[in-house]
Amino acid sequence: MKSVAIVFRHAPFGSTSGREGLDVAMLSASFEQQVSLIFTDEAVLHLLGGQTPEQAGAKDYLSALKALPLYDIDTVLVCSESMQKIGLNASELSIDAEVASADMITQTLQAVDEVLVF
Repeated sequence: MKSVAIVFRHAPFGSTSGREGLDVAMLSASFEQQVSLIFTDEAVLHLLGGQTPEQAGAKDYLSALKALPLYDIDTVLVCSESMQKIGLNASELSIDAEVASADMITQTLQAVDEVLVF
């Protein structure tokens, strides 16, 4: 089984990279690839609960994050340093995700067959 890490680096609104990354994650998982998601930099905002993308003129793809377990995407890491910079804590996240150190993220990236960055 091929393993893929998808790294999200950009804020949820203003570009389509987050939606595209999530689509690739779900498509890859549906073809029985082992998928890990990593949220870093401004992308940690994807996981902030209570967002209404429609008010920003965007389609709501963030609600699809709740479907990750249905695709057997169990590894969701959030960069602890990025969360600190933005001022978020784990209780504010809309899904179950593991707050991870830079070392843990590096280990995850080294363990997979392919890394895609969005």
